[in-house]
Amino acid sequence: MSRRKLAHYEFSAKASNVIEPTKPLYKTIKGKWNELYFKNDNPIVVELACGKGEYTVGLGKVFPERNFIGMDIKGDRIARGSLAASEGNLTNVAFLRAGIQYSDEFFKEKELSEIWLIHPDPQVRDRDENKRLTNPKFLEMYARFLKTKGMFLLKTDSSFLYEYSLVTLGESPHFEIVEHTDDLYNSPLLDEHHGVKTHYEKIFVAKGYSIKYIKAKLK
Repeated sequence: MSRRKLAHYEFSAKASNVIEPTKPLYKTIKGKWNELYFKNDNPIVVELACGKGEYTVGLGKVFPERNFIGMDIKGDRIARGSLAASEGNLTNVAFLRAGIQYSDEFFKEKELSEIWLIHPDPQVRDRDENKRLTNPKFLEMYARFLKTKGMFLLKTDSSFLYEYSLVTLGESPHFEIVEHTDDLYNSPLLDEHHGVKTHYEKIFVAKGYSIKYIKAKLK
């Protein structure tokens, strides 16, 4: 492990806004995010596979009246988001170090208001369909966590994942697609993203890729 990664892991271990296996809240936080961490009753928004947390932190700045959780398995990435949230005094932002497949261990039914999925790995190989974060298995799990009429939002540069997700969400018994676009930057829906861009999104746009967006609501 590089010194930089090691430093990031050490930072996360000490950061109060990071929930990870070495900390007591990791085992007790399920269903109690408002009570035990945020200390309020504000709506909870989760960004899955949050990477460096740019979206989690960015939305946390825009919406101080909401609580945001960035979830990712990579502790060195989460550390960067944790630092940015701390430097911005964002008490409404937290990070959870865990794999998405284990979400049932951290969220109870109807605990979340929104789930965001920002530029996930599209997993284009047929044999990797079970890893796609919008496959029916994952959508069913997300539906359990969302409150009535809760929202699921996908942003991707991948045409493959966009088209695949339109199908899985369209066929899902749990969700209905509210709006979607294959060119977010030339769409009225762009305002919903409040100017928040990830590092990789900036790269994608600079290379001429269009950004796709799907907004779905729990039935």
